[in-house]
Amino acid sequence: MRFDVVIRVGTKLILPFILLFALYVQLHGDYGPGGGFQAGVIAAGMVILVALTFGIDQAKQVAPQALVQRMVPLGVLIFAGTGLVGMLYGQNFLDYSVLGPVAPSARERGILLVEAGVLVTVSGTMLSMFYAFVERGR
Repeated sequence: MRFDVVIRVGTKLILPFILLFALYVQLHGDYGPGGGFQAGVIAAGMVILVALTFGIDQAKQVAPQALVQRMVPLGVLIFAGTGLVGMLYGQNFLDYSVLGPVAPSARERGILLVEAGVLVTVSGTMLSMFYAFVERGR
């Protein structure tokens, strides 16, 4: 497969900024539009861009298929585990007040954990679907 040099160099230059933007969207989700779902889609899109530019083998070096398959249950575990902590302390599911001594900071911590779980699950799901479609064509 022959690749255009301009596209390859442009992709290499833009990849860190895509990842930085995904991190920004993830962390800014508490205060405005964004969060785990959007950040997960952006992060998965970065790996898909690598696959489209450099080939699927290079993308699987960036995000190995075994790791991607573990990301989906790991994200669900992070999400559910955050909710179960509240239940262990006799509160409601996803009651973040038990995650810290001060309620506002505990809520922020809880939301950040839940959104991190969503990011991991969404990225893993998108990449799993992409890898499945690519493997179908081989």
